[in-house]
Amino acid sequence: MTSLIYTNLKQAFEIKKNPLPWIKAISAGVAAALPAFIGLLFGQLQYGLLAVIGSFTFLYMFNEPYVQRAKKLFFVLLGISFSVGLGTLLAPFPIAQAFTVGIIGMVATFIFGALKIPGPAAIFFVLAFTMTSAMPVDPALAPVRTGFVFLGGVLSWFIAMVGWFFNPRRPEINAVRNIYKELAALLDATGTERFSEARHQTVLKIKAAEEVLKAGYAPWGKPQLYKRLYLLYEQANAIFLEILENDATNNTKLSAELGEFLRTIVKAIDNKDNNISLDTIGVNDIQVENTELIEKVRKAGSILIDELSEESIRISKPSFKTIFGGNIHKNSIVFVSALRYGFILMIAALIAHAFGFDRSYWVTLSCAAVMLGSTIMSTFHRAIQRSFGTIIGILIAMLLLSSHPEGLVIVIIIFCLTTLTELFIVRNYALAVFFITPNAIFMAENTTQIYDLSFFAATRITDIFIGCIIGLVGIFLIGRRSASSRLPHLIAKSIRSQMQFIVLLFSVQKGDIDLSESKESRKMHTNLTNLKVVYTTALGEIPNNRKVLEFLWPVMFSIEHLGYLLDASAKHPGRPMLSDANLAQLLLVFETMAKSVEHKQLLVSKVVPNINGFPHIEKEIKALQEALQIGGQASIKYGSKRNK
Repeated sequence: MTSLIYTNLKQAFEIKKNPLPWIKAISAGVAAALPAFIGLLFGQLQYGLLAVIGSFTFLYMFNEPYVQRAKKLFFVLLGISFSVGLGTLLAPFPIAQAFTVGIIGMVATFIFGALKIPGPAAIFFVLAFTMTSAMPVDPALAPVRTGFVFLGGVLSWFIAMVGWFFNPRRPEINAVRNIYKELAALLDATGTERFSEARHQTVLKIKAAEEVLKAGYAPWGKPQLYKRLYLLYEQANAIFLEILENDATNNTKLSAELGEFLRTIVKAIDNKDNNISLDTIGVNDIQVENTELIEKVRKAGSILIDELSEESIRISKPSFKTIFGGNIHKNSIVFVSALRYGFILMIAALIAHAFGFDRSYWVTLSCAAVMLGSTIMSTFHRAIQRSFGTIIGILIAMLLLSSHPEGLVIVIIIFCLTTLTELFIVRNYALAVFFITPNAIFMAENTTQIYDLSFFAATRITDIFIGCIIGLVGIFLIGRRSASSRLPHLIAKSIRSQMQFIVLLFSVQKGDIDLSESKESRKMHTNLTNLKVVYTTALGEIPNNRKVLEFLWPVMFSIEHLGYLLDASAKHPGRPMLSDANLAQLLLVFETMAKSVEHKQLLVSKVVPNINGFPHIEKEIKALQEALQIGGQASIKYGSKRNK
């Protein structure tokens, strides 16, 4: 027990070696300080500080395509503005406020989870809503407060979009470059023990690039550059599949010169002049038995340097209705987590009101921040980090407030605290809380006449500790095993959806239907996304049988990789039409795998029929069977020990 506590404390205070994001941090500081400075210039500092709440919009900026960033940040600033307006209207009604903050937390958590948007999720919507309880109660001020917060958000939006004027396709360029880097490493690893890991890393980069390119699609803003990048992405898929086919049939080492040629492409992808020659390495002279691979690598070089045709490309993206609909069911960890988050947040707000805490929003806000952890272990780490960081943060806040800062000093303090928060949050959350806490206190309380600083500090620390405890207890009681219990069902469900898609894939010819838009494809993608989230969440639950979960990793890897192969094969013009007997055998193989997981039985392997021209799919299905057998044996061995 002592070692477990020590391990968790060590993990909570681990300093990550991530590079410090100086540009983002300083930009965040400017976004926060500029509204206050403008308010100061016009002699209306309080309105400027209201607009600073809108600057929280900037904290939702990440390295996404600018098209996606513009839309996301716009809706974030609307949400934060709406939260302040609604909080002002409901300020006289604490019970209504408690229920509403739960709904805000639930809705924001669900949207960010379903759309897989990284970042602080619901926390700043909750902060914006609850901070109004520390302001003078006057519902008539709702439009004024909403307006100034909106203006602060608009200013942050413009600051976040500045990079578009200099390199509007930087995220997409980086994503495609990363694919070709991994493909070069994969070529180097062919015929070696490193091939499996290199294959996995390549799949991750390809899938990441697909998401970035789809998110960045827009008919305006250098469409030719976007088209070139998208064609390079599609060609990378073709090269990858050819490498896998080589591994499935020959398992031989490929020429190192091919990898070098791909690295030349990497260097030239963001070269505006694209002045690369196919003869740089002499790709025509490379001796490889697989002429198809040579041709596909050559075509990637041609896409990079040749004039593109006027033919438009077609981007297929799931609708919001499909995404949200696929996440609203009892086995969706996104849906369950959102309900849990909103419910516990509401309970925290009701408790804070019932016991009459001074500035009770600190209880609710601390609970919301702690529950941002995706698992009970990360929630526990957050509670430790927030509790420790709060003590230091309160001391900093006391020091700042005791000097009764005014005017330009307030602006400088906001800039420094915001910048330091963004700098250190990538290293450790506790370090960031050193500056998050005084920043929030300073914005909310700087006009309050605080004569008893020791009472103020004790009250704030008590509020934050209680909020942390409520969040921890709530997560432990409601969600400690929610992911683990859903895992077998979702594995079986994912396997069955792949079975349905593979039957469709090899029973219709290309052009008969749009496979990427089929309900089978959408269902498979939804299940794979849910499964990945559930497995990651299960790893952090208490208690868990970590040994069994670790043995399930090859199953997860194989299911994910098979999903990618099926997606890529849907674009292949030469798909065979399988006989009824072979299709029936495939159905038997997949259904046997699904039932073995559902009933926690050892899998008896079935013969995988031949899929002409797609040996890599055959190989992956066999690998999935082997992984399920190993996972089943581990479940019986370690599961029985645990139950004794």
